[in-house]
Amino acid sequence: MAGGLLVSGAIAALFAAAIPTQGPGSSFEDPPPEKIVIKVATVNGSGCPAGTAAVAVSGDNTAFTVTYSDYLAQVGGNADPTAFRKNCQLSLLVHVPAGFTYAIASADYRGFASLQRGASAMQRASYYFQGSPSTVARTHSYNGPLNDNWQASDVTDWAQLVYAPCGAQRNFNINTELRVNKGSSTGSSFMAMDSTDGDINTTYHMAWQQCPPKK
Repeated sequence: MAGGLLVSGAIAALFAAAIPTQGPGSSFEDPPPEKIVIKVATVNGSGCPAGTAAVAVSGDNTAFTVTYSDYLAQVGGNADPTAFRKNCQLSLLVHVPAGFTYAIASADYRGFASLQRGASAMQRASYYFQGSPSTVARTHSYNGPLNDNWQASDVTDWAQLVYAPCGAQRNFNINTELRVNKGSSTGSSFMAMDSTDGDINTTYHMAWQQCPPKK
């Protein structure tokens, strides 16, 4: 996970319809050509052991994807008693072009769940900037019987978007969790957020805003 992930090219899409008006002189017609750099500062948790989570940035700089290969919570059968809950904390260092800032507008999660009748599961995520008192959390619940792919989306109203402070470098933190409850079920149940088939991942969509000019 060491090193930065570079994506070349100008910002081609800036979620223009979602960006608040900045007043006279603001323009998104000539976005800066600098690269976006996302560096994984730390990644830890029972759901993302070393080397099992990867981050990539989209070509138009409006999203980044986290792919997991060992993120699975399970109960019953031969499962370890502590395996019912798995979590992953990502701390990302995001460098954006000068004069711009960003917020996470939405997040899409996908995985696979096998829940026996009587069992339940939940997926939870929280988002916050380093040093900020504002934390946004979302939870999605699932009940057995279920044996299928699952998908969840967290969407933030544009008026409630929390942007990174202009002119300050703050790590962006994402804490996700999977939890499975055996309930009245028999046998084993599990919920996974991984990349077993190369098509299961988590995508975070970014909204852009122009910083006010320095005085």
